Amino acid sequence: MATVPVTCVRLTTSMQMVGKTSSLKLVPMGRIKSGFPCLRTSRFQISCSAKPETVNKVCDIVKTQLALSSDTVVAPDSKFATLGADSLDTVEIVMTLEEEFGISVEEENSQNITTVQEAADLIEKLVEKKNATA
Repeated sequence: MATVPVTCVRLTTSMQMVGKTSSLKLVPMGRIKSGFPCLRTSRFQISCSAKPETVNKVCDIVKTQLALSSDTVVAPDSKFATLGADSLDTVEIVMTLEEEFGISVEEENSQNITTVQEAADLIEKLVEKKNATA
């Protein structure tokens, strides 16, 4: 999977990202022959990942909220449940993230957060939305 840092991407005339820095991942959605996606039958999905600083901050908050030992590894793909979080712990993590980043997470969005990466991606989206309206 390739990660491509970009400063300007034009996807179509109706969907543009101009002047923003982001990390994009191309995910092959079709058959793979000889280790490479077959472009004739592939569709690519572009997903934006949160900044590494945001992911690291979320990892630190999760470690603190769950009182994990310093040798416990919390990675972007770490699931809260796997780390020992129950539903109340997850609510507390979301509340701490809201305070730390100055955002408000809708209840329906908070129920969909199961990993560190999902939390970081949502934070980036909400911070960007907040800055656009300010």
